[in-house]
Amino acid sequence: MMDAGRHSRVSLMTLSEVEEITGYVGNFHVKVRRKARYVDSGKCTACGECVNVCPVLRPDEYQSGLSTRKAIHIPFAQAVPSSYILNMDDCLGNNPIACGKCAEVCEKDCIDFNDQDRIEEFDVGAVVVAIGMDVFDAREVPEYGYGRYQNVIDSMEFERLICAGGPTGGHFVRPSDRSRPVRIGFVQCVGSRSRVHGAEYCSNICCMNTVKDTLLLGEHYPDTESKVFYTDIRAFGKGFEEMYNRSREEGVKYIRGLPGEIEEDPATGNLLVHVENTLTGELEEHEFDLVVLSVGVRPPKDRDRIQKLLTLSKTPSGFLMESHPKLMPVDAPTRGVYIAGCVEAPKDVKESVCQAGTAAARAGNLLSAGEVTIEAYTCRIDAEICNNCGQCAKVCPYHAISFVKGAKTPPTVVEAACAGCGTCGSECRFGAITMRHFTDQQIEAQIDAMLAVDPMDQIFTFACNWCSYAGGDMAGISRLQHPASGRLIRTMCSGRVDESWVLRAFRKGAPMVLLSGCHFADCHYIDANRQTVKRVLRLWDKLEKLGIRPERLQLEWISAAEGQKFAKVFQVLEEHRLRVTKEEIEQTVKVLEEEHLKKLAREAKQAAKRAEKTAEATA
Repeated sequence: MMDAGRHSRVSLMTLSEVEEITGYVGNFHVKVRRKARYVDSGKCTACGECVNVCPVLRPDEYQSGLSTRKAIHIPFAQAVPSSYILNMDDCLGNNPIACGKCAEVCEKDCIDFNDQDRIEEFDVGAVVVAIGMDVFDAREVPEYGYGRYQNVIDSMEFERLICAGGPTGGHFVRPSDRSRPVRIGFVQCVGSRSRVHGAEYCSNICCMNTVKDTLLLGEHYPDTESKVFYTDIRAFGKGFEEMYNRSREEGVKYIRGLPGEIEEDPATGNLLVHVENTLTGELEEHEFDLVVLSVGVRPPKDRDRIQKLLTLSKTPSGFLMESHPKLMPVDAPTRGVYIAGCVEAPKDVKESVCQAGTAAARAGNLLSAGEVTIEAYTCRIDAEICNNCGQCAKVCPYHAISFVKGAKTPPTVVEAACAGCGTCGSECRFGAITMRHFTDQQIEAQIDAMLAVDPMDQIFTFACNWCSYAGGDMAGISRLQHPASGRLIRTMCSGRVDESWVLRAFRKGAPMVLLSGCHFADCHYIDANRQTVKRVLRLWDKLEKLGIRPERLQLEWISAAEGQKFAKVFQVLEEHRLRVTKEEIEQTVKVLEEEHLKKLAREAKQAAKRAEKTAEATA
């Protein structure tokens, strides 16, 4: 941070909050609120006189509440800028001034009680999202007594207690009586890998953090007796297994099993841990001077706000999702936005640094190019056909369509922001939107060609490019057995599949139609497949009203890695296909042909009316 603060081309905006980001790749406009510091960082020399006279004491957040700070303070060592900050929420007041002692002793006149927040606006070409993570609140596991028993602490508090810059100067003590604990227990997976606490994922860093802590204790205090209660020790990184083995060799005991309850002895403050050892199958009781809960990682609290500002996707576990886990691991779905650190997934320092360097390099490549190369499958709006309903702008997950309600001019497309999902094209009821290289005519020609021969023997499928189509490839590469009746049409997104395409497939004699896309919460195009669900629900209702069995249209979410699921889905669909009779298909074709002729008649009337209006306007 100090190096970044000294860099001539880096502007550090501390105590600031991003309020708004608009625009697109290469042309982002950012609005930042710079909060009032009440201390002029340019004048302040950090002499400390103001701290000496400040009467207010508050828990120090940086020290996990294990020590106190004044209302005027430096947030942490080596903070940038290296000057004091006045927390006005803790101050005795400035309207009117109830104290003012800090201002009286400040020889440099750094303190200004009338300081106010400022809004700054500027333009940037790329955005890197690196807002970190939060940790699990161990109070949500009441059986462990965190918050009730002083000698039950979490892993963050342990780090502050053993750190030389911590509240005890690196002298490890237990909170209740400040004596040095000799018997210490570590409980793993607190808030991780648990359906009850809403985090079924592994938090990645907890196991090796505990191994490191046991080694630190052994080096500082050789007589320490450490025991670790675990489910699985995941030591997968470089040198991690050796580190784990060294911990065991130095006498740390690893007990497979998570405690069911922790009780406190009121007289001594010691803790009794009740646990089932899953290796021996026996119930055990262990007594400790101190218990450390290894808490898991949670998505950052600001995630939802940042997600909305930049139109990002998130995984089912709540972390931000990258464009592609292997090929584009730091690129966000929104072009020009990159992800780094634990906001993408739980990771250690080494992984975070590596990803940060990659994100900086990707942003540097973009900015140095001067121009952005976009894909060829963006959308185009025909102004003569468009009736300015605004539905396309409403469903666009990237806000790439500019639309002003009530304006006479039709919507316009910012091609640099368009990702080509095609959702707008499928939602347009007037045929005003054309998706380059995935036009309606191209898709309809594929439908007709596929169903021209033996349509009854086919399971007609629309598969999204990024997941379901790739899932079919995975099934083939893995040599998985599945029916040969599947016929796939690739679209960029399941949101591109128009209702008329599905009805056309049935009209051409398809016994079964499958729509398949990314998992509902993992759409490559942020949330475009939500429109797929709405469309399929409308289609099911329509088919039922026309006397066609809705189950002949299926919707499935298949990821690129789920080749096995792809094969299983087609095995089930093959059973459905065999139950569809020739008579049923003939009846379906007859009903849909009648509906199609009615639709053509309506469109002809609408076209005639538009022609009349145009002629009148010209005359």
